[in-house]
Amino acid sequence: MSNMKALLLASTRIPYSESAFAELVLWRLPRPVEGSTHGFKYRLAYVVRGECVLRYDNEVGKGDHRHVGGIESAYTFTTPEKLIADFQRDIERWNDENRNS
Repeated sequence: MSNMKALLLASTRIPYSESAFAELVLWRLPRPVEGSTHGFKYRLAYVVRGECVLRYDNEVGKGDHRHVGGIESAYTFTTPEKLIADFQRDIERWNDENRNS
């Protein structure tokens, strides 16, 4: 795997409404980024009215984490499928908690 190049697995934008969308980008890497223990690099963002209200990523040196509003917390990555399911669950929760705003 050391000769393998980064492989783009997903790059998509999913509309949720006229004012909200999710963007998912997921790469398979030949080796983990600094701070992570797995071979994936990802950025999942939920944007509402031009503002990123929810983001999952594994920025180099910071490892796996998520941002909800202005709060950053650690995230335990297991599989890409679980990552996407967790992200979708958080989108549903955010929409439920903010449906009157």
